[in-house]
Amino acid sequence: MKSTTITAISTAPGIGGIAVIRVSGIDARKYCNAIFVPKKKFFTMMQQEANTASFGSVMNKQNEEIDEVILTVFRAPHSFTGEDVVEIACHGSLYVQQQILQLLIEQGCDLAKPGEFTQRAFLNGKMDLSQAEAVADLIASNSAASHRMAMNQMRGGFSSELLKLRTQLLTFVSFIELELDFNEEDVEFADRNKLKILAVEIETLIARLSDSFRVGNALKNGIPVALVGETNVGKSTLLNVLLNEDKAIVSEIHGTTRDTIEDLVNIRGITFRFIDTAGIRNTKDKIENLGIERTYQKIEQASIILWIVDCTQLTERIEWLTEQIAERAEGKKIILVFNKIDKIAEDEREVLDQLFQQFEGERIYISARDRINTTGLQNALVVAAQLPDIHPGDVVVNNIRHYEALQHALTAIRRVIQGLDSGISGDFLSQDLRECMHFLGEITGTISNDEILGNIFGKFCIGK
Repeated sequence: MKSTTITAISTAPGIGGIAVIRVSGIDARKYCNAIFVPKKKFFTMMQQEANTASFGSVMNKQNEEIDEVILTVFRAPHSFTGEDVVEIACHGSLYVQQQILQLLIEQGCDLAKPGEFTQRAFLNGKMDLSQAEAVADLIASNSAASHRMAMNQMRGGFSSELLKLRTQLLTFVSFIELELDFNEEDVEFADRNKLKILAVEIETLIARLSDSFRVGNALKNGIPVALVGETNVGKSTLLNVLLNEDKAIVSEIHGTTRDTIEDLVNIRGITFRFIDTAGIRNTKDKIENLGIERTYQKIEQASIILWIVDCTQLTERIEWLTEQIAERAEGKKIILVFNKIDKIAEDEREVLDQLFQQFEGERIYISARDRINTTGLQNALVVAAQLPDIHPGDVVVNNIRHYEALQHALTAIRRVIQGLDSGISGDFLSQDLRECMHFLGEITGTISNDEILGNIFGKFCIGK
């Protein structure tokens, strides 16, 4: 618990109609009262009731009016941080914002660090660590699905699942450790059969939560889609069409793209992260070869591959190129995109089909330059994503820290199951059960340290 009073501008940087300056701490009302003059006579801010707003002016030491503001008071523990909180809504002038902030600092406020308001909410028991992280996810959400995931986590759906698991594990750990105190009497307080049933249930639940990370991570960070193919087949043109902006340089010169270019776009509520890559070919250019090597890396990292083929330039290298892509894209969704379809006759498609008769995936015929059937390509991408709808109450893991902790917990509970099957002693069972509890506790912050907290809250924006 911290005793200092902190302040920061909580609205986005820049000029706007209104800005909000937040103050939190034991002296929040005292410091704001020193600079605020209410319009209502015979009234001070210290008398203001909780959860109410008052209209007045912020005055400097020279008794000059800085701005007319609305001041809202929240009393501990019924506030976001669990402390006394005052929010000052002023006009969005940068000068006004800085003047009010400066006056508060002169009174004794400390400038808040990134995420310090939310960190105080966590330390004061207003939310657990996974809920606090969901605050940052909510701010960063850029689609309906990512917004819904963050809201579900903020409401505590994930936390309640973990709390049930830890409570059940704690009960059995207590019984097993009680047995160790009576090991000479050879008594058994923990029913091994019931423990086995519970351990299997817990393993199933942790595995389900862990498996949901694939969906959660895709919805949060965008499904990675690599645009690959030979040089000059229209990858950069297609990227620009999908993004609806001139992001990549388009040129008739082979090997123009020598590094990967990435950007996000939302298609029907699903965020895709498109990656334009260097064209694959044999070349002696060292820089271009570095780009091609990165192309291979992106193929391995992507969830969906858009294999772009120029309908007008079908070369003998198709077989070689097929091997290069197939070797690195095993198990991934591949969409074969025949580009520049406007430049060939209808019957020439049969030649294309014969050349790629071994390919069993989706085929799309487009013209990126003329935007022919690009909507069909978007439809194919949405189908390839195969992401389920996120409904209120669904628990989906989207945080890499949570995923890693779940993986460790899963390993520990599987050791418990193996130990029960082999009949190992209670002290080893207790150790594995406690390890599982430890990693589940790391997610919610039941077990944490200053380094972990600093890393998590340091990524927040100032004012939150």
